Amino acid sequence: MIDWITDPFTFGATTRALIEIAILGTVGGAVGCWVVLYRVSYSAESLAHGLFPGLVGAALLGLPILLGGAVGIIVAALLIAAVNRFAGDDADTAIAVVVTSLFGLGVLMALSPESPPGVAELLFGDLLGTTSTEILVSAAITVPVLAVLWLLHSRLLAIGFDQGAGSALGISPGLMTALVLCLVAVTVLIGVQSLGNLLVAAILVGPAAAARLLTDRFKVMMGLSIGFALLAGVAGIYVSYHARIAAGAAVVGCLIVVYLLAAAASANADRSPRSTSLNP
Repeated sequence: MIDWITDPFTFGATTRALIEIAILGTVGGAVGCWVVLYRVSYSAESLAHGLFPGLVGAALLGLPILLGGAVGIIVAALLIAAVNRFAGDDADTAIAVVVTSLFGLGVLMALSPESPPGVAELLFGDLLGTTSTEILVSAAITVPVLAVLWLLHSRLLAIGFDQGAGSALGISPGLMTALVLCLVAVTVLIGVQSLGNLLVAAILVGPAAAARLLTDRFKVMMGLSIGFALLAGVAGIYVSYHARIAAGAAVVGCLIVVYLLAAAASANADRSPRSTSLNP
């Protein structure tokens, strides 16, 4: 039993993966609560999938993946904002078309003869291939994200719970929503290195959604969300190591299990998340 627990730490790749998923789980679990509160889960997933052409472009040009992801997510955000501005009642449909088109463009670029080996890792990530430099970059980006959440906590709460009251206090709902989406974009950039374009949204939405099923208090929800993200991340690494399966997929699978367990616990307690409101 002790060997089963300690064996993964004998490999540097697994240790680095554990550190990286701990960083990503902390920031993803925290930011994910605001994604749920502001009801921007669809936008978060759209940003994650829409940056794929930027990732592939960076791989083709031999540039850092983070740089390509940053450019891709900016382009995706501008297109989504433009669609929201002009599409009216059909905004969701138009956003779906934009995101699908961007993702399709990325696939076409990835299938070009000039594509380097390993482009598939952009889709599913390479958690076990995390380098020490990537860990340092992730930590350096995570610290300011968490600092912003801490400094603007009360303002974000004011708008998240009551836009009218927030506006009366001089807080712009549009500005706070834009800030949440910016933090989502940064978190996606952190996670896309290890979980890939297709799986990174799971760390943003899954833990927070599971936590929401179990509590009506926002602070408790944030603590549970971070805890669930860390639990699923560590469990996923162990499952990957012992079952010899892809680490990113194992982590996401564990996130699904956590959500299902939370849903079962919620149903067993006869709670209806749709009929209860979240409290500060």
